[in-house]
Amino acid sequence: MTASTTRQDSLILRQEILGSRRFSNYFWAVIAAMGGAGFFLAGISSYFQKNFLLVSDTSQLIFFPQGVALLFYGFLGILIALYLGSVILLDVGGGYNEFNKETGKMMIFRWGFPGENRRIEIEHPLNDIQSVRAEIREGFNPKRSLYLRVKKQRDIPLTRAGNPLTLSELENQGAELARFLQVPLEGL
Repeated sequence: MTASTTRQDSLILRQEILGSRRFSNYFWAVIAAMGGAGFFLAGISSYFQKNFLLVSDTSQLIFFPQGVALLFYGFLGILIALYLGSVILLDVGGGYNEFNKETGKMMIFRWGFPGENRRIEIEHPLNDIQSVRAEIREGFNPKRSLYLRVKKQRDIPLTRAGNPLTLSELENQGAELARFLQVPLEGL
């Protein structure tokens, strides 16, 4: 879940999900943009034999092959920065989990990539929920996630991809949800 905010009253539990607007994505977008621009300007400097950089003089580099390689890496860095910037702008992966006892329904909402499936909405009746399942896998690539077991459906993931939850967060969020839905918590 990695809920930035959790709102709960007696009838509605809403968990906000942090998508791609997290610090690490901003950090890598800035680093890729600065690095890409630096390499690109270094390649341009070698072509025109005129220095366009403040930190070093690359105008003396031979354009072929060094300048071409610098242009390629600069262009690649700028493309990565544009991709990260667009993912941040669109907030891919962001959304919420809402469990509403008034309407008797749950709603899982996430923003996706542009296109036909930009809005990802999963809706089920609350009485179809069988349990909350925690999955814990340690090792080189740890996985700590929460899932909803729904009748005649595959398990629905509730946590965001990326950074795994800490064990205490997983326990707290799983127990809070299981208590609210009055279903068992499996896997802990």
